[in-house]
Formats: sequence, structure tokens, C-alpha cells
Amino acid sequence: MKAGAGLFSALALFLLMGAVFTQRPRQKKPTRRPATTRKPSVPQPPRPAQPEPQEPTDFPPPILGPPSMFPDCPRECLCSPSYPNSLNCENRNIRVVPVIPFRTHYLYLQNNYISEVTPEAFVNATEVRWINLANNRIHRINKQVFEKIPALLYLYAQGNQLKEVPSGLPASLEQLRLARNRISKIPAGAFSKMGNLTLLDLYYNQLSDSDLGKNTFKDLTSLMQLNLARNVLKKMPAGVPSGIIQLFLDRNNIDDIPKDYFNDFTQLAFVRLNRNQLSDKGVPKAVFNISTLLDLQLAHNQLASVPLFNGHLEHLHLNHNSIESINGTQLCPFNLQAHLSDDSLVPRLRYLRLDGNHLSPPIPLDVIMCFRHLRSIVF
Repeated sequence: MKAGAGLFSALALFLLMGAVFTQRPRQKKPTRRPATTRKPSVPQPPRPAQPEPQEPTDFPPPILGPPSMFPDCPRECLCSPSYPNSLNCENRNIRVVPVIPFRTHYLYLQNNYISEVTPEAFVNATEVRWINLANNRIHRINKQVFEKIPALLYLYAQGNQLKEVPSGLPASLEQLRLARNRISKIPAGAFSKMGNLTLLDLYYNQLSDSDLGKNTFKDLTSLMQLNLARNVLKKMPAGVPSGIIQLFLDRNNIDDIPKDYFNDFTQLAFVRLNRNQLSDKGVPKAVFNISTLLDLQLAHNQLASVPLFNGHLEHLHLNHNSIESINGTQLCPFNLQAHLSDDSLVPRLRYLRLDGNHLSPPIPLDVIMCFRHLRSIVF
């Protein structure tokens, strides 16, 4: 019995040790990847250079307007029932001028991506009076466009890429705005028969003296405002109509004014020559003694003295020059002692700007005594 019990105990112990042994995790042998032989690199032929994309590379999609009660309203425009004669196509990302309905008098196409204006869109647009093409990418306006719209009064095409003044402009035109283009040429006869034009804006272009002949503005008999500021002129423009009221020539390179330049002007009231190259040598002493002149701006030049001016002048800008002294007795258009009692003869100057010169306070007493209507002086 004892021998059988011992054998049974030994067998139980053996089975228990075997169970413990089988629960131990087996260690995995590290696996080695088979060695690979690298293929020698083959040099790739250079890719052909791609042309530089022109900006912008992608135009945003056109914006379609809401459904209209007008069946002839272009899908990319807005036709308001409150203004049936207006066609609003501005800020629509359009590339081409849509077909213009016959009823249109006012056409708004500004702030788009139009590159060329062709006559096809204006076949029925004979009643158009006002066109705004500002801030597009227009490099050409076909002259046949104007044959379709013979009653056009206002053409706004500033902020484009025109290199010359469009040809074939209608004789009916009253305002022509071509500022901020790349215009360096005015074709012969571009303004012929345009006796109704009152405003011509050529600000910020590339016009030089050779581009403005003595007959360029000859037919503009009704012109009241001429803006040639920010071009590359070195001389005063020739042939400016005698009835001009506002002449703007800021930011050019003008250094000389002929002494009789303003003699034939009958209504000239505003002259701006800021930021040129004017010095005392190039400005005759009495060249601005013009009875009709109300506002004279000569800031940011090289003047060392104050030019003489007429007693009717009301605003004078002489800031940022090289003026070192000012003599009110010499400057005063009238004799101080002779006319003190007659207020109607006192000079009308109301605004005088002299800051940015080499002057020191106080303001000379004779200046105050002469210009008694002065309301503001920047010294």
C-alpha cells in the first residue's frame, strides 16, 4: 500500500511539472531578411523647362446673377426692375462683354477680367450713354465698338492695359477717363471732332513731350479739365485749349515754364504743378499773375522765392520747396498804404501753405497786413 501511494504521488508531481513547463513562452528566433542587391541608378534625362505661367494662372469662375424678369438680361449680370435702363455686370469675374440689351443706357462692367472690347456685344446697344470699364485687363477697344454706340457720353476705362488712346471715339463724348493705363501714344486725329468733351483724364500713363503735338488737343473746344499728372513730361504741354479751367500736371519732370504760356487762357482757375523740377530759373517772376486763377499748387519743387501772383488767388501751396525768406511788401499785389481803407481791393488769399521750407517763425507782419482774408496758414 505504501509503495502504491508513493508511486501515485510521484506520478502526480510529474504531471504538475509538465503542465508548468508547457506554459513558458517560447522565444522566437530572429528572422533575417534576405540580402538584396541594389540596382545601379540610371540617370534620368532632364525634364524640359516649363514656361512661366502668366498671373493670374486661374481666373475665378464667373458669378451668375439671380433670375431676372427681363428675358434679354445676360445670365452673368443683374437687371433691376427699379432701374430698367441699367445693366450691372461689375464684380462678376467675366472675361468677355456679354450681349448688351437694346434698353441699356448705363453699362457697368468694372472690376472684371475683360481683355478686349469687340463690337459683337454692342450690335443692339445703340442707346448706351454711359460705360464703365474700369479695372479690367483691357489692351484694346475695337474702334467699331463706337460705331454701334454713337450717342455715348461717358467712357470710363481707367486701370487697364491700353497702350494708346482708342481710335474712333464718338463726337458725342463728354467725359473720357483713361488714367492708370500704359498709354504712350495718342494717334493723330484721336480727338478730332470731339467738341463736346469737357473732361480728359490721362493721369498716370507714359506720355512724353513728343507724344503731345501742338494739334493734339486742337478740336477740344469745350474742354474744362485736362489731367496729365504722373506722366514723363519735361515741358508744359502745347496746344491746350484756351477755355480750360483745370490743368493738372503734378509728378512730371517739368523744369521750365515759358513766360507767356498762360497768356491766352481765359478761364484758367486751377493749376497743379506739384512734384516737378521747377526752380526760380525756370519760373518767370510774373508767369502766375493770372486774374482768373483761384488755386495754385507748386509744392515739392525747388523754388527759392515766392512767385508773384494776382490778388484774386485764394489758395497757394508752396510747401516743401527751398524758400528761405518771404517779403510781404514785395509779394502784396497792391500798395499797402494806398488801399488799406478799401476792403474790396484787399487780396483774396485765404489759404497759404509754406511748411517744409527753410523759414523760421514768426510770420512777417507785412504778410498779415496784406493778406487780411487769410483763414489758414501752414508755416
